[in-house]
Amino acid sequence: MMCSRCGTVLEDDIYDYYGQTVCETCYMYLLNPPRSCDPTAVTTAVSARRQARQSGMEGLTDVQRRILEIIGDKGKVTRDELNEALELPATEIERQLAVLRHCELIRAVKEHNKVFLTAW
Repeated sequence: MMCSRCGTVLEDDIYDYYGQTVCETCYMYLLNPPRSCDPTAVTTAVSARRQARQSGMEGLTDVQRRILEIIGDKGKVTRDELNEALELPATEIERQLAVLRHCELIRAVKEHNKVFLTAW
């Protein structure tokens, strides 16, 4: 049996989500997807980084650093451009973007019906 979302072969942890057979990782994502517009998460993330005396790329994962580097190099990027450059599942990129937005390191801007990610 395979996860209907990511294709992982399922052995023990099998979950049903509205008729879809999914793995634990996909199930957790479906129950609690990343939310980039979350004022409480922003306050918490900014406060935690301030208390840890972190700025810029300090305290970030390699993927988060790479996202900031790509945005820094290009000035602005779309999610599709990030997917292409990072070769990661879209769900993982969305999770990392939510963290970076909560830390007020990136933001989204809409130009001509297209959404771009830019540095804060």
